[in-house]
Amino acid sequence: MPAERIREHAVPVAAARRRRLRADQARQLADLLRHQIRTAGFPGGVLPLEGAIGADYRVSRNTVRQALDLLRAEGLIERQPGVGTVVVAEKYPHGLDRLQGLAETLREHGTVTNEVRTVCPVTAPGPVARRLGVPEHSDVLYIERLRRLGGLPLSLDLTYVPMDIGARLLDCDLEHNDVFRLLERLTGQPLGTADITLEAVNADAHSAAVLQAPRGAAVLMLERLTHLRDGRPVDLEFIRFRGDRIAMSGLLHRAC
Repeated sequence: MPAERIREHAVPVAAARRRRLRADQARQLADLLRHQIRTAGFPGGVLPLEGAIGADYRVSRNTVRQALDLLRAEGLIERQPGVGTVVVAEKYPHGLDRLQGLAETLREHGTVTNEVRTVCPVTAPGPVARRLGVPEHSDVLYIERLRRLGGLPLSLDLTYVPMDIGARLLDCDLEHNDVFRLLERLTGQPLGTADITLEAVNADAHSAAVLQAPRGAAVLMLERLTHLRDGRPVDLEFIRFRGDRIAMSGLLHRAC
């Protein structure tokens, strides 16, 4: 490239560098450090010294401190005297590219326990009836479970199941089994596909209390309608995850 063309590009690039605020740099650094935390990139869970982080990422020590403050506010790290900055919270990976129950998804990280808070027939609200393909005003089985990993609240699951299957679920052990496995056993066929929506919502007073999260805190809401292999919808779920304890991931392919 001719020298004059290099100079033409150098001027706007230099101006763009100057416009970057420290807050922007801190947010960018926090994102990179959060990834390291999530993937166990710090041996022993201890972060490098501030100076070393600044040198690695070529940012000022003040920027490093701001980034660490952001992660500390998220409850991911804390400062321990005589030790340094350490990871104090683990985010568990939840894959979005396979149809699995929570216990199946997190089996490498410990045992998922279920507290069954409610299980009873209810009259299906119109949208639930339509999505499950059952008649309006018919009964469906409603299940509400608090799910824990390592004793800590992880998700609050609200589930609707057509009553011809749900009636048989009433006799099953919902405390020690994923509903997915029970559905496959009761219907005699595997699950096929699921339609999912993932969004952030504010925790209502009930959800916040059950999940031991601050009222109004953002939680991850996974809405999932699961079908049997023959296409029949059999499980409509609204799952609220504590966002500070779960990380959604998946492998996506670009369509040609």
